[in-house]
Amino acid sequence: MINRAFWMFLIAVLLAVGAAFLANRWLEAARLSAEHTDELTTPLVVAALKIPFATKIEAIHVKTLAWPRASAPEGAFSELDQVIGKVANQTILANEPVLKDRVAEHLGGSTLSAFIERNKRAVSVRVNDVTGVGGFVLPGNQVDVLEARKGGISRILLQNVKVLAVDQEASPDKDKPAIVKAVTLELTPEQSEILVEATQEGSIHLALRNPLDDQLLAQAPSPPPPLTAVALPAKQPPAQEPQKHSRFLTVVRGDKTTVYEGR
Repeated sequence: MINRAFWMFLIAVLLAVGAAFLANRWLEAARLSAEHTDELTTPLVVAALKIPFATKIEAIHVKTLAWPRASAPEGAFSELDQVIGKVANQTILANEPVLKDRVAEHLGGSTLSAFIERNKRAVSVRVNDVTGVGGFVLPGNQVDVLEARKGGISRILLQNVKVLAVDQEASPDKDKPAIVKAVTLELTPEQSEILVEATQEGSIHLALRNPLDDQLLAQAPSPPPPLTAVALPAKQPPAQEPQKHSRFLTVVRGDKTTVYEGR
């Protein structure tokens, strides 16, 4: 009886030691696997939910995921603080990586200002259903700007300029035409001056371009300014020579009178 109890105890001890050994091996394998996984992955900032265009990114919009290091996209962010406070310059879907070319710095003011290229300006012009190409001009399109003056004079004013917004809509996801009252264009300072001057002298029309067409046409020279009447000075009469006054000397001798002319 004693021997049987001894062997049962010994077997129980061996089983416990074996279970502990196997558990330790499993934990060690799990640790090594986790370390190996960490070496093969990298933290990547992705959208936690859909981020619409022109949205200022907040903490609720983003999260981090373990991403395979070998397939991490170029320009990705690894920390949330690197993204929070920026503005999405295009719609980012849930679980899509947030990349550098999908966001822009926002230093204050309207979010539209974050999308204007450096050394360029946003200028708005009035349009209608005709001058605005029937409402088919949308944010992100490229257009030519034409000037029309009275007397049938017209010319291409600017070519291949970007449309930033129509009315107060700046999302490039807008795909339905609509009649708008204003279109905002992205121009250089010099182009801005040309456009503003043209709006004071005539009407502005937009011409929608194919996005693959980057050819620039020779532009017509600026039309001459309208002729204005100039008042000529009144014609002066010719100067008259001063009249010469003669002097006379009369000498009387008796009944004889003699007149002498002096100079």
